[in-house]
Order: sequence, then structure tokens, then C-alpha cells
Amino acid sequence: MRRTTRLLYGACLAAALVVPAAVPAQAGPLSGMPGVLPAADGAKGQELPGMPAALDPRAEEAACTPASKERAKKQDWSRQRLDLDRLHRHTTGAGVTVALISTGVDPAAEGLNGRVTAEGDAADDCVGQGTFLAGLIAGTGGSTPLLAGVAPDARILALRGTDRRGQPDPALVTAAVRAATTAKADVIAVAVALPRKDTALTRAVAEARKAGAVVVAAATPEPPSRGSADEIPSRTYWPAGEPGVLAVADMLPAGARPDGALPTPDVDLAAPGAGVVSGGPRGKGHYLGGGVAVATAYAAGAAAAVRATHPDDGAVAITRRLTATAYPADLPQLDAYAAVTTVLGGPAAPAAGAERAAEPVAVRDTSATERATGRATLFVLLGSAGVLSLLWAGFALTRARARGWRPAGAGPTEG
Repeated sequence: MRRTTRLLYGACLAAALVVPAAVPAQAGPLSGMPGVLPAADGAKGQELPGMPAALDPRAEEAACTPASKERAKKQDWSRQRLDLDRLHRHTTGAGVTVALISTGVDPAAEGLNGRVTAEGDAADDCVGQGTFLAGLIAGTGGSTPLLAGVAPDARILALRGTDRRGQPDPALVTAAVRAATTAKADVIAVAVALPRKDTALTRAVAEARKAGAVVVAAATPEPPSRGSADEIPSRTYWPAGEPGVLAVADMLPAGARPDGALPTPDVDLAAPGAGVVSGGPRGKGHYLGGGVAVATAYAAGAAAAVRATHPDDGAVAITRRLTATAYPADLPQLDAYAAVTTVLGGPAAPAAGAERAAEPVAVRDTSATERATGRATLFVLLGSAGVLSLLWAGFALTRARARGWRPAGAGPTEG
């Protein structure tokens, strides 16, 4: 009996140690740009240098982002989330021109050569972010096809919306929107956000939409490097706040917005914006980037893919398709494959910019493992309670046998 009790006790102890380890691990939200590439197989990927959104404006001289010496070997999570491998079987965005308003684009960057139009300052991308974004929109991936963009056969019209260090300039953004309209760009991606409404920019955006362009814009600027975004009140940023503009915010792999993301009521779509891999203007290496501009580039690429697949649809119909086919959440999450392949029917969904949330948005975790994790947690709690009960029963049984089955506290039996 004693041996059986000890075996039972040992088995219960082992179960108590093993069962909690069976709970699916769920990482907390990323507080910033991750330092390693999330590999396609879930294993730890190689380290890649980060792509900045802007250079230090306080530096006396702008030291351009150096060439990366590292090359990614696996597809990152964002391309899997958007189902780009299947999307490319339906369309690669051929025949569509995307005007990218950012820090400029290097026309000779790997995977973009021959499909970039950049004149003057727009061909000088010191920061590197514009070239990084162009790769997400229309890059072929070069020697790494798994890192192709959403519409790898689309053309890029590079336009500057910032100074050489990446600081947004309202006059430059306005001029860029007008230049994109004159060039008859099918999609206009504004990767910067301005804190104040500008009359000239409002007119330029209205003219672009009237000409038939799909205008996609960053819903907010990147959060400040110092201080908490919780201290910044919710506000509308521009041109994302203009009527009909598709306002895009960034999201983490689990579906939540990053910690410290600036609050705004004007968001139509969320798209991947952390741990994203692309190239730069110098060398053939890869960088790791994130932020609202990255999400905007993905949405613009999806708009190009939709426009190529549905050439008869106007700008309003395309933006409606992008929002109507998005994954349902507090903020609809971009689904590029569904946007291209879904046959829409029934009542029309409101166009982007027509109706937006009245409160600051915060995307909830909509990952597929959420419900499974909850069930697993409940299982572990109930299982742990059962294991503890068995442990206590085994302990009590052993002590009772040692006392000769006398009640606790009872003296020895007189013979």
C-alpha cells in the first residue's frame, strides 16, 4: 500500500509540473520594433538592422542609413497574414501605377529596377524608408522571391513628402499629390501624416479623387520617441482625415495596435506594421521595419492589386471593397487576398471616410489562438485543482498509515 501511495504521489507531482507547460504561449504586445525577424516556421529568425522612419533632425549633417549586410532567408509573418503567395496567382498588379509620397525611392534598388519613376530629389532616398515601402508595394523580392511586395508588377511613381531627413512638409505633400494627379496615378499612397489641416492639401486631395485615384494615407504619424502616447489626446491627422481617403493604422501580429500608438478616431483599416522585412536604397541587404507608413504601403499595394483585377471599378468601389472584405475586428484588418477574390453582394458597405468611429480606436487581439488559449487556461486551472486534490489525498493517506490510521492528535494506543 505504501509503495502504491508513493507512486501516486510522484505521478501527481509530475503532472503538476507538466500540465502548466502545456498552456499555449502567447507573447505580450511588442513595445517597439522587434530586433529579430519572425521566421516563417515560427523559429527565431536572423537579426536584421532596423529601417528608421526619419533621421535625427538635430544632427549637423544627415548621415544616410547605411547599407544592410544581412539578408533575410525566410518570409516574414506579414506576407503570410496577407496571403500574398495565393494572391499572386490571381494578380501581380500589372498595369497599375502607385504614387508613393514618402522620403523618395532609389530607382536602382533591387527588385524595383525598371519600374520606378523618380525625378530630382525623389530619387535621393537618404533615410531609406521610401525605398523600403516601395518594396512592400511593388518589389519582386530580387533574389528572395518570398519577400515580394503585394503587387510586384505595378509601377512606382516616387514623390517626396519630406525633407532629406524624413521630416514631413505640408507644401511638399501638397505638391506631390498634385504631381500624382497630373501623372494619372491609379493609387496615391501618402506615407506621412500632418497634425494640421491645410486648405491647399484639401483641394489637392479632392482633385485627385475626382480624377479617379484611390488615395491611401497614414492615419497618424509615428509616435514620439519620448513620452507616452497616452498623454496625447485623440485627434485627426491629414490627409487621412479628408473625405474618401482610406486611413490606415498599423497592427502587431496578434492584431493589436502597438503600445504607444497615437490615438485617432479616423481609421478605416489596420494592416501589418511590425517586424516587416524589405530592402533599402543601398546594397542588396534587408532591413526590419514597422509603423503606420509600413501599414499604409501594404494597403496601397492591396489597392493596386484590386485595381488591376477590377479595372472597371472606380475609386469609391475599390476602397469599399478593401473595407468590406477586411477581417472583422474593432478596426477591420486588411485581407489582400479576399479583397481581390471575394464576390461582393448585398447592400453596399459605406465608403472609406464616410463613417468612422467616434472614439479613439484600439484594435483588440483577434488572433485565431485567443479562444483556444482561453480554453487551455481553463483546462489548466481545473486540471491543477484536480492534481492538488490528488496530492493532498496522497499526502493524507501516507500520514494516516504512519499513524496506524489513528485520528491526527491522538496519543498512542495503550496495549
